[in-house]
Amino acid sequence: MNRVYLALGTNLGNKPVNLLRAIGCIAGKIGIFSAVSSVYETKPLGFESENDFLNMLVCVETSLPPDEILTVTQSVEKMIGRKQKTNRFYQDRIIDIDLIAYEDRIIRTENLRLPHPLFHQRRFVLEPFNEIAPDFVHPVLHKKVNELLIELNILESASAN
Repeated sequence: MNRVYLALGTNLGNKPVNLLRAIGCIAGKIGIFSAVSSVYETKPLGFESENDFLNMLVCVETSLPPDEILTVTQSVEKMIGRKQKTNRFYQDRIIDIDLIAYEDRIIRTENLRLPHPLFHQRRFVLEPFNEIAPDFVHPVLHKKVNELLIELNILESASAN
């Protein structure tokens, strides 16, 4: 079995229910949860919205390969009501499921990039990741999640001054 880390986010509709529906589908189609973070409320990043997000991170034990997990997560998003993703700009969404990491694999294809290329810059991913797997080592940056979170704190503190 392989460990896959998935970030879930929602800022439309009944947000707690959206997360629960996504978790149920993931458990039924991808694998068994080995860890589930708390739910974090965050402001939108990269766009303006009156709707705050609920975010969380899960670790799932799976035998599926990464490309199949991507297909499943996209079908779950669509089933819950997600409109087609766009690469041009961020927008409100009923559910978003991002593959953050799959073991220590590095994958760069047209459809999939693992580890997620921006996860080390996103507090809404790092905080729940740090809660469930602080010692996970980023396979490209070779730093633990807890170290990446400390670096982000320092960077944000410096830019606020």
